[in-house]
Amino acid sequence: MELSGARLLGADATGAPGGAITAEPADRGARVALAGRDRGSLAHTARAYPGAPTASFDAYDPGSCARAVHEAAAALQGVDVVAFGSVAFGAAEEIGGEAAEHLMAVNHLAPAVFSRAVLGILRSGSAIAAVTGASAECPQPRMADHSASRAALAAWLDAVRREARSAGVAVLEIRPGHLDTGFATRPVAGTAPPLPEGGDPRHVAGAVADAPETGAELLRPSPGKSPVLERRAR
Repeated sequence: MELSGARLLGADATGAPGGAITAEPADRGARVALAGRDRGSLAHTARAYPGAPTASFDAYDPGSCARAVHEAAAALQGVDVVAFGSVAFGAAEEIGGEAAEHLMAVNHLAPAVFSRAVLGILRSGSAIAAVTGASAECPQPRMADHSASRAALAAWLDAVRREARSAGVAVLEIRPGHLDTGFATRPVAGTAPPLPEGGDPRHVAGAVADAPETGAELLRPSPGKSPVLERRAR
């Protein structure tokens, strides 16, 4: 699939990873629709995309997530990319049930609803993408609930990928390392542990934009600036 003229739904387009993943394909000629959880931030982001359709959603309301997909599909006749993210820090016994529920809703349940709705309308040759993160593969101390929410989405994507192949739809898991997005300064709970210098989200976005043309199914971090794309996740 070539990005020029492709139809792309940037879910969580108001966030740093989602914003970068939306901007790069748009720069390459994709037609975009924008979705976000904050109406004010969504309106601000939309200024950079004159005429692009927008839809707000509530991560706790699966119906609103599905509606955002169908509204974008009506406007663009298709959607391709989903990206989300939230974070919390603290030892497992310190994270309250409300924060843990928030992480699971934002990092797993809402992306799964978006992706499920997208899979119902995509044609052969299309693709979806969702952000998990390195913590999905390597859970970190003081990030137990965050890591669990990421791992839950990674497992879901792994199963859906196998189902979708027969329909000719690619599923890309975006599993970057720590990025300089400001997430660590805005956790829903706790304080960030010492973290390495974050990578540039634009490098990840560039690799994500390359993925549809290469048939990649997994994006992994690498020692260099640019992440690695793999043809087969398993």
